Amino acid sequence: MKAVGIICEYNPFHNGHIHHLNEIKKHFENYAIVLVLSGSFTQRGEVSILNKWDKTEISLMAGVDLVVELPFLYVCESADIFADAAIQILEALQVEYLVFGSEINHIETLKQMAFLEPIDIKKDLKKGFSYAAAMNLSFEKRDFHLSGPNDLLGISYIRAIERQKSSIIPFSIQRTNSYHSLESNSSIISAKAIRNLLKENKDVSSFVPPYVLPFLKTTVQEEAYFPFLKYKILTEKEHLQEYQLVEEGIENRILKYAYLSSSYEEFMQNIKTKRYTYTRIHRTLTNILCGIKKEHFQKNVSYLRILGFSKKGKQYLKEKKKNISIPLLSNYHPLCKLDLQATCAYACVLKGDLQKNIIEKEYKNPPIQK
Repeated sequence: MKAVGIICEYNPFHNGHIHHLNEIKKHFENYAIVLVLSGSFTQRGEVSILNKWDKTEISLMAGVDLVVELPFLYVCESADIFADAAIQILEALQVEYLVFGSEINHIETLKQMAFLEPIDIKKDLKKGFSYAAAMNLSFEKRDFHLSGPNDLLGISYIRAIERQKSSIIPFSIQRTNSYHSLESNSSIISAKAIRNLLKENKDVSSFVPPYVLPFLKTTVQEEAYFPFLKYKILTEKEHLQEYQLVEEGIENRILKYAYLSSSYEEFMQNIKTKRYTYTRIHRTLTNILCGIKKEHFQKNVSYLRILGFSKKGKQYLKEKKKNISIPLLSNYHPLCKLDLQATCAYACVLKGDLQKNIIEKEYKNPPIQK
């Protein structure tokens, strides 16, 4: 059996993702669909509004065949580190194609952009440009244009495939909406727009499949984590430099404004400078919240945690299992201890049995089967 791979956060799963899966099925008939899923936090360092088990169940309902977790260690990192880990997982699982959404939707152009030497990117980052904006400026100096975040991730995936000398073939599907769009005049809008509507207690039923709606009754918001984050910062102020991404003096601003801020939003605004972008701050604070230290980081993925599978996914694993070189886990293992830490941090704002259930799922749940 052959397989295609996808790398997604599903924060939350929406009609655009259905379009993406339908296009995959159209182009790759009878292939198994293997998903590398970031769990309860996202690549930008933000909290996911749904936990990884709910996202896994939704993915399987939508037609994904095999869901594998991207270890938390690689989630709140730069696009290149995030991509490297995800491609390692898909390579180990022997997928033939990686399919991703793209604003440009032209693989050869993305390949050309992937291997251009960046121009003045460090200088532009110091001026306060985001990484995406700095990369776009670099590309524009070569008469290329970076259209959006999916293209930037796509470029990172292509680089990772090349670095690892992987046999995976990149394949793009046209992105159907703007990542930054907050408009709600069609059935497909961005995940960000849906999160904003949920925060305002507005109806999102036009923008997500019906089976997603029950899961959206219980979502988490970033602001709820501020008291826990503040406590951790103030009680570990002498050790902040030990945490992943705490560099270049950012610990001084984190500590100063932990004392002076009364909300997460105010805290972020206070720390922000040209040097420290919102995305970098998000990632740094999430690593502190979840207890991820520099000493924990390792370049190579050391395990594959299976979160769920369909009958086809189970058959695919059975066929490929003997040739998978990375340990394959279907239950909790000490290798997953940082994922457990992240889950405990994620669950700390939940109430009663809900908090208990999320944490217990981490070390008791076998893969979800559909």
